[in-house]
Amino acid sequence: MKRIARYFLEGLLYVIPLAVTIYILYYIFTTVDSWLNLRIPGIGFLLTILGITVIGFLASNVLTRGVLSLVSKIFEKVPFIKLIYSSLKDLIGAFVGDKKSFDKPVLVTLFKDGNAKVIGFITQEDLEAFGLRDHVAVYIPQSYNFAGNLLLFPKEQVQPLDVESAEAMAFLVSGGVSGKKQEKSKS
Repeated sequence: MKRIARYFLEGLLYVIPLAVTIYILYYIFTTVDSWLNLRIPGIGFLLTILGITVIGFLASNVLTRGVLSLVSKIFEKVPFIKLIYSSLKDLIGAFVGDKKSFDKPVLVTLFKDGNAKVIGFITQEDLEAFGLRDHVAVYIPQSYNFAGNLLLFPKEQVQPLDVESAEAMAFLVSGGVSGKKQEKSKS
């Protein structure tokens, strides 16, 4: 009976992530298709991806960059829209583009003489504007969440990590599960 229960739990381990992923993809496809009132599943999603790629091309083209820059400047001047637009633009820019912010993974000793450590990303190396000349800003993402905390640490408590940023982020967001070498259980 224990073996059957173990098989069931191992089945859940594979079925639940697969089913949830398929459902989320299905939901995204049908939602985008419904916005465009299309009857062929997935065409709206593909058109959206194509449209985003075309806008990216136009944004990098010398002739059309000015027009898109003008639209961006307008959004950055309107009071309430500025807050939303700038925040989202900075958040997306932190992960992609030329100005990635999460590209310096570090190991931080929480207390000067302590052993507790956290992994984070340096987002600002110069905090002189805040009167903190010898400190750096470290963003510490929360596991299984789209949130995190920005903490300020003395530079001597921050040590660069020799890992890829994506690997460090996956490790943090997964609660330390991702990237871990899993041993095969023997029957």
